[in-house]
Amino acid sequence: MSTVLQEVDERSRLAGTNKFELLLFRLGEDDGRRREIFGINVFKVREALVMPSITAMPGAPQHVLGVANIRGQIVPVIDLPALVGCKPKALNILIVTEYERSVQGFAVEEVEEIMRLEWSRVLSAEANAVGGMVTSIARLDADSDKTRLALVLDVEKVLRDVLPSRVQEVNAAQVGQKLELPPGSVILAADDSFVARSQIEKVLQALHAPYVMTKTGKEAWDKLQALANDAKAEGKSVGDKVAAVLTDLEMPEMDGFTLTRKIKDDERLKRIPVVIHSSLTGQANEDHARNVGAEGYVAKFVAEELGTALRKAIDTATQRA
Repeated sequence: MSTVLQEVDERSRLAGTNKFELLLFRLGEDDGRRREIFGINVFKVREALVMPSITAMPGAPQHVLGVANIRGQIVPVIDLPALVGCKPKALNILIVTEYERSVQGFAVEEVEEIMRLEWSRVLSAEANAVGGMVTSIARLDADSDKTRLALVLDVEKVLRDVLPSRVQEVNAAQVGQKLELPPGSVILAADDSFVARSQIEKVLQALHAPYVMTKTGKEAWDKLQALANDAKAEGKSVGDKVAAVLTDLEMPEMDGFTLTRKIKDDERLKRIPVVIHSSLTGQANEDHARNVGAEGYVAKFVAEELGTALRKAIDTATQRA
Protein backbone atom coordinates (compact mmCIF):
# COMPACT_ATOMS: atom_id res chain seq x y z
CA MET A 1 0.00 0.00 0.00
CA SER A 2 2.70 2.52 0.99
CA THR A 3 4.61 1.81 -2.21
CA VAL A 4 1.53 2.56 -4.31
CA LEU A 5 0.99 5.89 -2.58
CA GLN A 6 4.64 6.94 -2.89
CA GLU A 7 4.55 6.28 -6.64
CA VAL A 8 1.56 8.52 -7.35
CA ASP A 9 3.69 11.64 -7.79
CA GLU A 10 6.67 9.88 -9.38
CA ARG A 11 4.65 8.14 -12.09
CA SER A 12 2.33 10.99 -13.15
CA ARG A 13 4.58 12.49 -15.81
CA LEU A 14 3.31 10.80 -18.97
CA ALA A 15 2.34 13.19 -21.73
CA GLY A 16 2.08 12.91 -25.47
CA THR A 17 2.62 9.14 -25.56
CA ASN A 18 -1.09 8.29 -25.73
CA LYS A 19 -0.56 6.53 -22.40
CA PHE A 20 -1.64 7.40 -18.90
CA GLU A 21 -1.57 6.12 -15.34
CA LEU A 22 -4.80 4.92 -13.73
CA LEU A 23 -5.10 4.74 -9.96
CA LEU A 24 -7.38 1.78 -9.19
CA PHE A 25 -9.58 1.62 -6.11
CA ARG A 26 -12.63 -0.15 -4.66
CA LEU A 27 -15.80 1.38 -3.25
CA GLY A 28 -17.41 -1.71 -1.75
CA GLU A 29 -20.32 -3.84 -2.91
CA ASP A 30 -23.03 -2.62 -5.28
CA ASP A 31 -26.65 -3.76 -5.16
CA GLY A 32 -25.65 -6.96 -6.97
CA ARG A 33 -22.95 -7.66 -4.34
CA ARG A 34 -20.21 -7.05 -6.91
CA ARG A 35 -17.05 -5.19 -5.97
CA GLU A 36 -16.20 -3.32 -9.14
CA ILE A 37 -12.86 -1.68 -9.82
CA PHE A 38 -12.92 2.10 -10.26
CA GLY A 39 -10.20 4.35 -11.56
CA ILE A 40 -8.99 7.93 -11.71
CA ASN A 41 -6.17 9.40 -13.77
CA VAL A 42 -3.06 9.82 -11.65
CA PHE A 43 -2.63 13.31 -13.12
CA LYS A 44 -5.64 14.36 -11.02
CA VAL A 45 -4.30 12.86 -7.80
CA ARG A 46 -2.36 15.04 -5.39
CA GLU A 47 -1.95 12.26 -2.82
CA ALA A 48 -3.67 9.27 -1.24
CA LEU A 49 -3.53 8.75 2.51
CA VAL A 50 -5.05 6.83 5.36
CA MET A 51 -8.38 8.43 6.21
CA PRO A 52 -7.72 11.47 8.41
CA SER A 53 -10.03 12.96 11.00
CA ILE A 54 -13.11 14.48 9.36
CA THR A 55 -15.04 17.41 10.82
CA ALA A 56 -18.75 17.30 10.02
CA MET A 57 -20.24 20.52 8.66
CA PRO A 58 -23.86 21.45 9.47
CA GLY A 59 -25.85 21.89 6.29
CA ALA A 60 -23.22 20.22 4.11
CA PRO A 61 -24.42 18.99 0.69
CA GLN A 62 -25.56 15.39 0.40
CA HIS A 63 -22.64 12.95 0.08
CA VAL A 64 -20.20 15.41 1.67
CA LEU A 65 -18.91 13.83 4.89
CA GLY A 66 -17.35 17.08 6.09
CA VAL A 67 -13.92 18.63 5.78
CA ALA A 68 -10.39 17.47 6.55
CA ASN A 69 -7.25 19.44 7.29
CA ILE A 70 -4.73 18.23 4.71
CA ARG A 71 -1.33 19.85 5.21
CA GLY A 72 -2.92 23.10 6.33
CA GLN A 73 -5.58 23.17 3.61
CA ILE A 74 -9.26 22.59 4.43
CA VAL A 75 -10.58 20.06 1.91
CA PRO A 76 -14.19 18.86 1.47
CA VAL A 77 -14.49 15.07 1.67
CA ILE A 78 -16.93 13.37 -0.70
CA ASP A 79 -18.45 10.00 0.19
CA LEU A 80 -17.77 8.38 -3.17
CA PRO A 81 -19.29 4.95 -2.37
CA ALA A 82 -22.59 6.54 -1.30
CA LEU A 83 -22.63 8.69 -4.43
CA VAL A 84 -22.32 5.72 -6.80
CA GLY A 85 -24.47 3.35 -4.73
CA CYS A 86 -21.86 1.09 -3.12
CA LYS A 87 -21.59 -0.16 0.45
CA PRO A 88 -18.00 -0.27 1.76
CA LYS A 89 -16.85 -2.22 4.80
CA ALA A 90 -15.15 0.98 5.86
CA LEU A 91 -13.89 4.24 4.38
CA ASN A 92 -10.19 3.60 4.82
CA ILE A 93 -8.49 5.85 2.26
CA LEU A 94 -8.78 9.47 1.18
CA ILE A 95 -7.76 10.28 -2.41
CA VAL A 96 -6.97 13.99 -2.57
CA THR A 97 -7.55 15.35 -6.05
CA GLU A 98 -6.81 18.65 -7.75
CA TYR A 99 -9.28 19.32 -10.49
CA GLU A 100 -10.48 22.42 -12.33
CA ARG A 101 -8.58 24.71 -9.96
CA SER A 102 -10.11 23.12 -6.85
CA VAL A 103 -9.00 20.52 -4.32
CA GLN A 104 -11.30 17.87 -2.86
CA GLY A 105 -11.00 14.47 -1.25
CA PHE A 106 -12.71 11.24 -2.27
CA ALA A 107 -13.33 8.73 0.51
CA VAL A 108 -12.89 5.16 -0.78
CA GLU A 109 -12.74 1.67 0.68
CA GLU A 110 -9.25 0.77 -0.56
CA VAL A 111 -6.61 1.61 -3.15
CA GLU A 112 -5.25 -1.32 -5.16
CA GLU A 113 -2.55 -0.29 -7.64
CA ILE A 114 -1.50 2.05 -10.41
CA MET A 115 -1.61 0.75 -13.97
CA ARG A 116 -0.07 2.25 -17.09
CA LEU A 117 -2.43 1.94 -20.04
CA GLU A 118 -2.70 2.96 -23.65
CA TRP A 119 -5.63 5.28 -24.27
CA SER A 120 -6.58 2.86 -27.04
CA ARG A 121 -7.61 0.42 -24.28
CA VAL A 122 -10.11 2.93 -22.93
CA LEU A 123 -13.61 3.09 -24.40
CA SER A 124 -16.18 5.86 -24.13
CA ALA A 125 -18.90 4.97 -21.63
CA GLU A 126 -21.46 7.07 -23.51
CA ALA A 127 -20.69 5.29 -26.76
CA ASN A 128 -21.36 2.00 -24.96
CA ALA A 129 -24.64 3.19 -23.43
CA VAL A 130 -23.30 3.38 -19.88
CA GLY A 131 -22.63 7.01 -18.97
CA GLY A 132 -23.90 8.27 -15.62
CA MET A 133 -21.01 8.85 -13.22
CA VAL A 134 -18.68 6.90 -15.51
CA THR A 135 -16.94 8.69 -18.37
CA SER A 136 -15.02 5.72 -19.78
CA ILE A 137 -14.27 2.02 -19.36
CA ALA A 138 -10.68 0.78 -19.24
CA ARG A 139 -9.66 -2.73 -20.29
CA LEU A 140 -7.01 -3.63 -17.74
CA ASP A 141 -5.77 -6.79 -19.45
CA ALA A 142 -3.69 -6.66 -22.62
CA ASP A 143 -5.41 -9.88 -23.69
CA SER A 144 -8.68 -8.66 -25.23
CA ASP A 145 -10.35 -12.00 -24.39
CA LYS A 146 -10.08 -11.22 -20.68
CA THR A 147 -12.76 -9.06 -19.12
CA ARG A 148 -11.18 -7.24 -16.16
CA LEU A 149 -12.51 -3.70 -16.48
CA ALA A 150 -12.16 -0.47 -14.54
CA LEU A 151 -14.86 2.19 -14.44
CA VAL A 152 -13.27 5.63 -14.86
CA LEU A 153 -15.26 8.25 -13.03
CA ASP A 154 -16.46 11.47 -14.64
CA VAL A 155 -15.02 13.81 -12.03
CA GLU A 156 -16.65 16.83 -13.67
CA LYS A 157 -20.08 15.26 -13.17
CA VAL A 158 -19.23 14.22 -9.60
CA LEU A 159 -18.29 17.80 -8.71
CA ARG A 160 -21.29 19.30 -10.48
CA ASP A 161 -23.68 16.94 -8.66
CA VAL A 162 -22.10 17.17 -5.21
CA LEU A 163 -20.46 20.61 -5.12
CA PRO A 164 -22.33 22.65 -7.74
CA SER A 165 -21.09 25.93 -6.28
CA ARG A 166 -17.60 25.01 -7.50
CA VAL A 167 -18.75 24.73 -11.11
CA GLN A 168 -18.68 28.07 -12.86
CA GLU A 169 -21.72 28.82 -14.97
CA VAL A 170 -21.35 30.48 -18.35
CA ASN A 171 -22.23 34.18 -18.36
CA ALA A 172 -22.58 35.18 -22.01
CA ALA A 173 -21.84 38.82 -21.15
CA GLN A 174 -18.40 37.87 -19.82
CA VAL A 175 -17.34 35.62 -22.70
CA GLY A 176 -16.38 38.58 -24.85
CA GLN A 177 -16.93 39.62 -28.43
CA LYS A 178 -18.05 37.12 -31.04
CA LEU A 179 -15.50 35.04 -32.88
CA GLU A 180 -14.86 36.12 -36.45
CA LEU A 181 -14.61 32.87 -38.39
CA PRO A 182 -14.27 32.25 -42.11
CA PRO A 183 -17.76 31.78 -43.57
CA GLY A 184 -18.75 28.11 -43.49
CA SER A 185 -16.05 27.09 -41.02
CA VAL A 186 -16.56 25.57 -37.56
CA ILE A 187 -14.80 25.03 -34.26
CA LEU A 188 -14.12 21.30 -33.85
CA ALA A 189 -14.27 20.43 -30.15
CA ALA A 190 -13.42 17.18 -28.36
CA ASP A 191 -14.20 16.27 -24.74
CA ASP A 192 -15.30 12.97 -23.21
CA SER A 193 -17.30 14.50 -20.35
CA PHE A 194 -20.97 15.34 -20.94
CA VAL A 195 -20.76 18.13 -18.37
CA ALA A 196 -17.68 19.64 -20.01
CA ARG A 197 -19.25 19.46 -23.46
CA SER A 198 -22.36 21.26 -22.26
CA GLN A 199 -20.21 24.04 -20.77
CA ILE A 200 -18.13 24.34 -23.93
CA GLU A 201 -21.26 24.47 -26.08
CA LYS A 202 -22.59 27.39 -24.02
CA VAL A 203 -19.33 29.30 -24.53
CA LEU A 204 -19.28 28.65 -28.27
CA GLN A 205 -22.91 29.67 -28.56
CA ALA A 206 -22.16 32.89 -26.65
CA LEU A 207 -19.31 33.51 -29.12
CA HIS A 208 -21.73 32.94 -32.03
CA ALA A 209 -19.33 30.26 -33.29
CA PRO A 210 -20.66 27.25 -35.22
CA TYR A 211 -19.15 24.04 -33.91
CA VAL A 212 -18.92 20.28 -34.23
CA MET A 213 -18.69 18.40 -30.92
CA THR A 214 -16.92 15.04 -30.55
CA LYS A 215 -16.40 12.74 -27.56
CA THR A 216 -12.87 11.39 -28.12
CA GLY A 217 -9.59 12.36 -29.73
CA LYS A 218 -10.00 9.60 -32.28
CA GLU A 219 -13.50 10.77 -33.20
CA ALA A 220 -12.13 14.30 -33.64
CA TRP A 221 -9.25 13.02 -35.79
CA ASP A 222 -11.61 11.01 -37.99
CA LYS A 223 -13.86 14.06 -38.40
CA LEU A 224 -10.87 16.20 -39.36
CA GLN A 225 -9.87 13.67 -42.01
CA ALA A 226 -13.39 13.71 -43.43
CA LEU A 227 -13.50 17.52 -43.50
CA ALA A 228 -10.07 17.65 -45.16
CA ASN A 229 -11.30 15.27 -47.85
CA ASP A 230 -14.45 17.35 -48.34
CA ALA A 231 -12.37 20.51 -48.68
CA LYS A 232 -10.13 18.90 -51.28
CA ALA A 233 -13.12 17.68 -53.28
CA GLU A 234 -14.55 21.21 -53.27
CA GLY A 235 -11.25 22.82 -54.23
CA LYS A 236 -10.94 24.53 -50.85
CA SER A 237 -8.39 24.52 -48.05
CA VAL A 238 -9.22 22.69 -44.84
CA GLY A 239 -9.12 26.09 -43.11
CA ASP A 240 -12.32 26.91 -44.98
CA LYS A 241 -13.94 24.04 -43.08
CA VAL A 242 -12.23 24.15 -39.66
CA ALA A 243 -11.33 27.46 -38.00
CA ALA A 244 -9.81 25.87 -34.87
CA VAL A 245 -9.66 22.71 -32.80
CA LEU A 246 -10.49 22.79 -29.09
CA THR A 247 -9.45 19.61 -27.30
CA ASP A 248 -9.43 18.09 -23.85
CA LEU A 249 -6.36 16.10 -22.80
CA GLU A 250 -7.81 12.99 -21.17
CA MET A 251 -9.98 11.13 -23.65
CA PRO A 252 -10.69 7.52 -24.58
CA GLU A 253 -8.87 6.06 -27.60
CA MET A 254 -6.64 9.10 -28.26
CA ASP A 255 -5.53 11.84 -25.86
CA GLY A 256 -5.40 15.53 -26.67
CA PHE A 257 -1.61 15.71 -26.90
CA THR A 258 -1.57 12.90 -29.46
CA LEU A 259 -4.40 14.52 -31.41
CA THR A 260 -2.50 17.83 -31.48
CA ARG A 261 0.74 16.21 -32.61
CA LYS A 262 -1.05 14.36 -35.41
CA ILE A 263 -2.66 17.59 -36.59
CA LYS A 264 0.65 19.45 -36.62
CA ASP A 265 2.39 16.56 -38.43
CA ASP A 266 -0.23 16.55 -41.20
CA GLU A 267 0.62 18.91 -44.07
CA ARG A 268 -3.07 19.55 -44.78
CA LEU A 269 -4.01 20.30 -41.17
CA LYS A 270 -0.97 21.85 -39.51
CA ARG A 271 -2.13 25.45 -39.99
CA ILE A 272 -5.33 24.86 -38.01
CA PRO A 273 -4.89 26.50 -34.58
CA VAL A 274 -5.28 24.11 -31.65
CA VAL A 275 -6.29 25.14 -28.14
CA ILE A 276 -5.93 22.55 -25.37
CA HIS A 277 -8.62 22.88 -22.67
CA SER A 278 -7.94 20.70 -19.67
CA SER A 279 -8.53 20.19 -15.98
CA LEU A 280 -4.88 19.09 -15.77
CA THR A 281 -3.12 22.27 -14.75
CA GLY A 282 0.58 22.83 -14.25
CA GLN A 283 3.58 24.23 -16.07
CA ALA A 284 4.70 20.81 -17.34
CA ASN A 285 1.43 20.32 -19.25
CA GLU A 286 1.55 23.85 -20.65
CA ASP A 287 5.14 23.36 -21.79
CA HIS A 288 4.26 20.08 -23.47
CA ALA A 289 1.31 21.72 -25.19
CA ARG A 290 3.73 24.18 -26.78
CA ASN A 291 6.13 21.37 -27.67
CA VAL A 292 3.47 19.51 -29.65
CA GLY A 293 2.51 22.73 -31.45
CA ALA A 294 -0.67 23.87 -29.70
CA GLU A 295 -1.41 27.57 -30.07
CA GLY A 296 -3.06 27.78 -26.67
CA TYR A 297 -3.54 26.03 -23.33
CA VAL A 298 -6.32 27.03 -20.95
CA ALA A 299 -7.30 25.39 -17.66
CA LYS A 300 -10.92 24.41 -17.08
CA PHE A 301 -13.27 26.04 -16.53
CA VAL A 302 -13.48 29.82 -16.84
CA ALA A 303 -15.67 30.82 -19.77
CA GLU A 304 -14.00 34.20 -20.25
CA GLU A 305 -10.52 32.64 -20.40
CA LEU A 306 -11.70 29.99 -22.86
CA GLY A 307 -13.16 32.67 -25.13
CA THR A 308 -9.95 34.71 -24.91
CA ALA A 309 -7.75 31.70 -25.72
CA LEU A 310 -9.82 30.79 -28.78
CA ARG A 311 -9.88 34.37 -30.02
CA LYS A 312 -6.11 34.75 -29.59
CA ALA A 313 -5.31 31.43 -31.31
CA ILE A 314 -7.54 32.21 -34.29
CA ASP A 315 -6.20 35.77 -34.61
CA THR A 316 -2.61 34.49 -34.50
CA ALA A 317 -3.35 31.88 -37.19
CA THR A 318 -5.03 34.54 -39.37
CA GLN A 319 -2.00 36.83 -39.11
CA ARG A 320 0.33 33.98 -40.10
CA ALA A 321 -1.75 33.07 -43.17
